[in-house]
Amino acid sequence: MVITHHGGQCFKITFGERTLAFDPPAKSSSLKAPKFGADIAFISLRHPDMDGAEQAAHGDREPVVINGPGEYEVAGVFARGFPTTSSYGCTRDDETRINTVYLLTFENMKLCFLGALGSTELPRELTAIADDIDLLFLPIGGAGVLEPSEAHKLAVKLEPRVIVPMHWSGIGQNEALTQYLKEEGSEGLTPQEKLTVKKKDVEAMNGTVVVLRA
Repeated sequence: MVITHHGGQCFKITFGERTLAFDPPAKSSSLKAPKFGADIAFISLRHPDMDGAEQAAHGDREPVVINGPGEYEVAGVFARGFPTTSSYGCTRDDETRINTVYLLTFENMKLCFLGALGSTELPRELTAIADDIDLLFLPIGGAGVLEPSEAHKLAVKLEPRVIVPMHWSGIGQNEALTQYLKEEGSEGLTPQEKLTVKKKDVEAMNGTVVVLRA
């Protein structure tokens, strides 16, 4: 499995001949459009910075779009979406939007993508099965999503093997990544171009933070 970061909350995951896209930005977003095609596109929040599924269509690849709570099985990928809340992009203090947290299983690994999560409170249905997470994609940028300190506390609670911070490049508050790494005790961590990982690689890990360069 190879993971690359494309700014904001956009990630590309490839395994075998399959490619997954997470939260690709739309044309109307100020974020750069992804330059890859995907077989499946996961959308966590209806906002231009995250709901550009059409941008993940390139060449002969037209993605199956998953954009809300429910149970899904596509091309060997098993996914469940859980409704949570986010205030990212909201203009009123009392306004929230539905954010979908995705829990996926493929390649004998469990991945949790928190999207633009704005609260550390997760649905019971999710926490009941969110054990043994291999990869956690964690928003840290504040301004409608988790603040760095909140993100750290939630990661400690979920106990993933690997943590990939997101929502710090192109969107999110200034210095969010620096603040989060300080909370984690991982100051000075050097960003990587990509993460290449297999199940056997993560089995011995415990809360390892991996920053992927956007």
